[in-house]
Amino acid sequence: MARGSSGKRRSQAHAKKELQSMSAIVWMDMEMSGLEPETERILEVAVLVTDGELKVVAEGPNLVLHQPDAVLEAMDEWNTSHHGQSGLTKRVRESTIDEAQASAALLAFLAEHTKKRKAPLAGNSIHQDRRFVARYLPEVEDWLHYRNVDVSTIKELAQRWYPKRYSGRPTKKGSHRAMDDLLESIEELKYYRKALFLPTDS
Repeated sequence: MARGSSGKRRSQAHAKKELQSMSAIVWMDMEMSGLEPETERILEVAVLVTDGELKVVAEGPNLVLHQPDAVLEAMDEWNTSHHGQSGLTKRVRESTIDEAQASAALLAFLAEHTKKRKAPLAGNSIHQDRRFVARYLPEVEDWLHYRNVDVSTIKELAQRWYPKRYSGRPTKKGSHRAMDDLLESIEELKYYRKALFLPTDS
């Protein structure tokens, strides 16, 4: 009996993990040297996975990538100022991680917690991050589902359609560090879900 009960618990745990994997959402945020992937590079990337209820299932790598001085010195005024103040520029210079290593670490994490081409990519203005994923982390792009969950879209619509509820959104710290921004995006979507996506019987 004990042996059978143990097997049943393992089976239930496996089924629960499978269900979480199928409903998973991959969240990503990057800090870049600029906005154009053709000329700019990834400085930092953070990723985590939530379930469909926006509960964090697994917190993944938060990686600072090395970039040469030529990339950092070519940054515009905004990026130079913000990445300098946050300490990211210094950490980029000190990092030994390149795009290939970052891609391998991210892919290993995603393979552990999601099914290939099943989980959408989420974040604020996530299409912008995804342009850099496609260019510099193509194996990661190939793993992800082609759909996005863009919190910025909901933000823009809430601002226009429900301005009072929009005004109650969580205040962001604006640290311009990848994991901080990522966690704030999740909290923002949680707020919009509660404030805007109301049950039909309410």
